[in-house]
Amino acid sequence: MSVTAALVKELREKSGAGMMDCKKALGETDGDMDAAIDWLRTKGLATAAKKSGRVASEGLVAIAVDGTKGAVVELNAETDFVARNTEFQDFARALSGLALNATDIDGLRGVEFPDTGRKVEDELTQKIATIGENMTLRRMEQVSVSSGAVVSYMHNATADGLGRIGVLVALESTADADSLMGLGKQIAMHIAATSPASLSIDDLDAEAVQREREVLIEQAKASGKPQEIAEKMVEGRMKKYYQEVVLLEQTSVIDGETRIADVVANAGKDAGADIALTAFVRFNLGEGIEKEETDFAAEVAAQLS
Repeated sequence: MSVTAALVKELREKSGAGMMDCKKALGETDGDMDAAIDWLRTKGLATAAKKSGRVASEGLVAIAVDGTKGAVVELNAETDFVARNTEFQDFARALSGLALNATDIDGLRGVEFPDTGRKVEDELTQKIATIGENMTLRRMEQVSVSSGAVVSYMHNATADGLGRIGVLVALESTADADSLMGLGKQIAMHIAATSPASLSIDDLDAEAVQREREVLIEQAKASGKPQEIAEKMVEGRMKKYYQEVVLLEQTSVIDGETRIADVVANAGKDAGADIALTAFVRFNLGEGIEKEETDFAAEVAAQLS
C-alpha cells in the first residue's frame, strides 16, 4: 500500500510523532494505521502526544550573536529541572544558532536540524519522547545592523547564552567595537531591569496610548479643573507615562539620572562617531503563559471522598 500525505497527516495527528517518523512507521507497517501507532509506541515516539496538553512554562531563553546579527529563542518545558538537563540546554543553544538565519518561528520549525535528517519540529518531538516532558518552541526574534554591533545580555545565566531573561541590543555606528560593547551591555542590563514596551514613542502601540490618554482625561475631568488646566495635566501625565514605558525616554538605572537617549548620545561623543540605538529584544521566560495551579490537598480530598 502506498503511503500518502493524507495518511502521514492522520498518523501525525493521532500520535504526535514527527512527520518523517510517521512516514517511516506507515512504510514499515504497509499503511496499517493501528500497526503504525504501535510501531511508533515501541520506538518511544508516540508518547509526545500524551504530553502535549501539559503546560510548559519553564525552560530556557537562548541567545546567539554572529557579527552584526543576533537571535533569541524561547524553548519551554514543564519543569525547571529539565532546564538544567544538558541535552535540553544543547538543544536550546542549537536552536538559537539556527534562528540567526530563519525567517520567523514557523521558518525555524521547518529548518533541518544538524546531523539528524529531521526538521526542527520533528527533532522537538524526539526530545519530548526522550526527555519525558512536554516542550514548546514558543517564539524567536532577530535584530541586525548594517554597521556597528549587536550586544547580548543574559540575566542570571544558567549556562553560556542560556537563562531566564535574555536581551539583545542593536547599535548602528562606525564607532570602535569596545565602545559599542560597553554601551550595549549597559543598555541591555537596563532593559532587563525595566522591561520597556517600545524603543521610541512612535513605536508604542497606538491603542495602548489612546487608552492611557482616555483614562487620564477622565481623571482630569473628575478633578473639576478648568479645561485648559485639565489638558495641561493630561499632557504632563502622558510625558510621565512615556518616561515609564519608552526605552529612549527612560532614566538609566545605572546612574539614576540620565535619559537613555542621552546615554547613547554621550557615548557617541566620547567615541567620536554617531551611535543609533535601532532595536532591542527582551525575552522573559514564560511571560504571558497561564500557569497551571494545582491544589494537591483538594485532589487528595476528592479521591478519598
